[in-house]
Amino acid sequence: MQKVTLGRTGLEVTKLALGGLFLSELGGVFEDSRKATLKALEMGINYIDTAPAYYDSEKVLGKIIKDWEGPLVISTKLGGRPQPFDPQCKEGLIQSVEMSLEYLHRDHIDMLMIHEPDRVKEYNWWTDELNYEGPVLEAIDEMKKNGMIRFSGLGGTTAHELARVCDTGKFDVVLTAYNYSLLWREAQYEVFKAAKRHNMGIICGSPLQQGALAVRHDEEIYNGAPWISEPRREQFKALYRLLDETGMDIVEMAVRFVISNPDVHCVLTGSANEAQFMQNYTAVEKGPLPADLLAKLDEIYAMVPFRPSLEYFTLPFDNDCKGQKKFY
Repeated sequence: MQKVTLGRTGLEVTKLALGGLFLSELGGVFEDSRKATLKALEMGINYIDTAPAYYDSEKVLGKIIKDWEGPLVISTKLGGRPQPFDPQCKEGLIQSVEMSLEYLHRDHIDMLMIHEPDRVKEYNWWTDELNYEGPVLEAIDEMKKNGMIRFSGLGGTTAHELARVCDTGKFDVVLTAYNYSLLWREAQYEVFKAAKRHNMGIICGSPLQQGALAVRHDEEIYNGAPWISEPRREQFKALYRLLDETGMDIVEMAVRFVISNPDVHCVLTGSANEAQFMQNYTAVEKGPLPADLLAKLDEIYAMVPFRPSLEYFTLPFDNDCKGQKKFY
């Protein structure tokens, strides 16, 4: 598996990384998650991301990697813990990281990210929302000095606000989720550009849009999903026709699309079992998509260059699929 330098951190991470949400109680059977994670580590994957907000993900991951002696880069986040959570309590934030270290069986965190720094109504991190100042920065500085963490970052889901936080130049990496994939590319307009200006590591999460691009939803697209806009429906139809023409699996096309962007250092995917991991691994190993296919995908993307008004943040295809939940 190819390794890349994650921006100004200097950390060498694999092009494919593991997302920790699938490791939580929402991800399925523990033994399946354990086998998938150990398989990934054995195949050379050396970066895993988790968060206190991912239910019991930190505890599960710590249980799996407790005896792993190979190289491993871990990132986790600030947000949602301890309860009641006060994002402007420096002592509480440090306490959260102490808990992360205990759960993960680590003596330091490689990258500590602020969770949703761009959604002030979710977490009120900032005393100065224009310049992004707050006790969280004091906590991060203190933890860097005492060796609890090595680098700091941002984990966000907005298309434009996240870029403003990147442009402070105060953070080493950015994890952008849901905003860069086959059909959703808003991060390319501002987030990527801001991150590049400051030599930040760029990590793309949810390349499969939490299930919308993990499998084909032909029945819903052609005969159901009344909540989807007509432009988006036509865009999905065009994508499915291209998949039929190329004979390529949707997961392969989705994952390879993301790694085709030279600005993206690594792609973060969840794997609830070994089969899902190997599907993602094989896709990354095949490398970037050819230029002619990327051009066709650009044409399909241009059909809906921005989310239609009131479009669901993650498309609820699961509601049309017998209630089965998917986490990618």
